[in-house]
Amino acid sequence: MKITDASMEIYRWDRPVPIRNGMYTYPTVALNLIKLETDEGITGYGYMGGEHVTDEMTMGTFNNMKQYVIGQDPFDNERLWAEMWQPKLVGRRGTSTRAISGIDIALWDIKGKATDTSVHKLLGAYTDRIPVYIAGGYYEEGKGLNELAAEMETAVEMGSNAVKMKIGGAPINEDVERISTVREAIGPNIKLLMDANCAYRYYEAIELARKAEKYDVFWFEEPVNPDDYEDIASSAAPHRSQ
Repeated sequence: MKITDASMEIYRWDRPVPIRNGMYTYPTVALNLIKLETDEGITGYGYMGGEHVTDEMTMGTFNNMKQYVIGQDPFDNERLWAEMWQPKLVGRRGTSTRAISGIDIALWDIKGKATDTSVHKLLGAYTDRIPVYIAGGYYEEGKGLNELAAEMETAVEMGSNAVKMKIGGAPINEDVERISTVREAIGPNIKLLMDANCAYRYYEAIELARKAEKYDVFWFEEPVNPDDYEDIASSAAPHRSQ
């Protein structure tokens, strides 16, 4: 089997109300649908994120990547990933990584369809169940504590046993109040996750974590920039000394 063509369709539509996390505002929804066609009539589909970059950059990055897969066997997905991932050729971050991931999803889709096997089986089927959470708790115009609580209560009513909320987009004490509100809304037995999207310096992250500790937070996602090794080390230092 060989891949004969690779294409992507870009979709954008406005949100009724823009949402915001600790660093970014999202006025639109982005969907970039990747399609890989083969000489055996099997088509694989993948998804590439594309917020905060132009459609031209998104499409250009994908077009640069697709040269690595056209004419190739989709079952060689590990080798194709490695070739797309080569340093100094196409980059290792941002839009490049998103394009690689979307193509890889489409390759796995082809493998599953070609073998009539669920991808989770192809990956080894370690388990037939995985824990999930509902992400929300974004900042929105006109959204106060009551609205935040109602949103999280709805997530629990839908059957979720874990919810994630955004922090880092408001003063620390205000965010602590938001965390307290969510904990009260979901009760003591639902896991509470919080995500700062790299909005803090290490000392701010430590302050927030200490103030939020009493609300039994299950994890604290992206407190600082992942490339800020100095801040990451500084964040860990107080805990090593205890």
